[in-house]
Amino acid sequence: MIAAQHVIERALACASVDDTIVIVTDSSDATLRWAGNSMTTNGIATSRRWEVVSIVREATSVRARSGAGGTTVRVGTVSSTSVDPGDIEAVVRASEAAARSAEPADDAMPLLPGESASDPRDWDRRAQHTSIDVFGSLATELNVGFDGRDALYGFAQHRVDNVWLGTSTGLRRTFTQPTGSIEINGKRSGASAWVGTGTTDFQDVSAQNMLDELSTRLGWAQNTVEMPAGRYETLLPPSAVADLMIYLMWTMEGRGAQEGRTALSGVGGTRVGEKLTALPLTLYSDPRADGLEYAPFVVAGSSSDSVSVFDNGMNIERVDWVRDGSVSALAYPRASAGKYGAPVAVPGENLVMKGGTGAGLDEMVASTERGLLLTTLWYIREVDPTSLLLTGLTRDGVYAIENGRIAGAVNNFRFNESPLDLLRRVTEAGATEATLPREWKDWFTRTAMPPLRIPDFHMSSVSAAQ
Repeated sequence: MIAAQHVIERALACASVDDTIVIVTDSSDATLRWAGNSMTTNGIATSRRWEVVSIVREATSVRARSGAGGTTVRVGTVSSTSVDPGDIEAVVRASEAAARSAEPADDAMPLLPGESASDPRDWDRRAQHTSIDVFGSLATELNVGFDGRDALYGFAQHRVDNVWLGTSTGLRRTFTQPTGSIEINGKRSGASAWVGTGTTDFQDVSAQNMLDELSTRLGWAQNTVEMPAGRYETLLPPSAVADLMIYLMWTMEGRGAQEGRTALSGVGGTRVGEKLTALPLTLYSDPRADGLEYAPFVVAGSSSDSVSVFDNGMNIERVDWVRDGSVSALAYPRASAGKYGAPVAVPGENLVMKGGTGAGLDEMVASTERGLLLTTLWYIREVDPTSLLLTGLTRDGVYAIENGRIAGAVNNFRFNESPLDLLRRVTEAGATEATLPREWKDWFTRTAMPPLRIPDFHMSSVSAAQ
């Protein structure tokens, strides 16, 4: 298999259209699975995916009214997993053909110049890889746990993505992204509980601590309490908060808000500047956040309302989506930012919320007279984009709180809530900690959230799901 850099240079050399972008991602995956207190499978896989983005710029005829000519820009993208150098030109030609037949692009901009390039010494590096050894201490601790009374099931994964980006303007950028996660599901006497965490290298993961937490929750579930649907004071742990806030960030597209299509649309514009909560909460993405780093430049094989292929290689900076309790920013590629007079902002691959009191979840439970403690949410779906109303189910542990103590496990519920409304109604935020979102973990693992207290979380119906 030829080096990723050579794929890019060969593809650019044989390109025949106005602009070309080539993205190559070499990936290495290590996985570990267990079920019923026994290791079941483990393995290593490597893969390559590469994309050619072709851009055709055509001069248009003189406009009848203005008397001015213009340019029509079309974009085509073709991806491949082939490692045969002989396939490079065919993929480039297919991408160029796709561009010539595409509809005009409404996000057209000049590509970034070559002086935005990364350090050439980085560009020539070799791909980094993972190995099964990354799970060494984890597997040892799990084997000890397999001798306990709880039935354990789970999955651990470590992935290293090496990305190279090159354009016909001379821009060259590269980044290595390690991503890991572990989930453990424990079962005892019909009860089920879940714990999970994200990591970059598993050096900061204690399986023993995770198993201790599972045992505590399964112990709580030995007493059960039936409760009807309704509105309850509810403590949302960091994992559940992450799932809800990720969905909020995904919908914070400037163009959709400007056009009145989203919950961030306002009278005559957007809700930027609107105060959501008196709590000094800040929700942000930052490619340099410690332990949650991601590629500090745009990598896009296709365009959307929030990201543009024309911005490939552009630096990504920290974005405060909510600052001190107020909506602060929406996502705008360069073209949309110019159209609406807004600052350029790129959706992040991490999400952090800060501004809480510093109280841990245990302390928040101790200060609750009567309420519910959730564990995780799942099967989250959007009901109404104009209010960002979401529905979903609770999973693997809902617990009743009575006089500052856990009284037992409660039946599962279906909920109906909007992340925006939750921020408007939140009465307490605790200490921020790194967490793994349960619902979106396959797409988004780098989060740090506080637990939140919601005085009237809407459990719309009882669920039979277990």
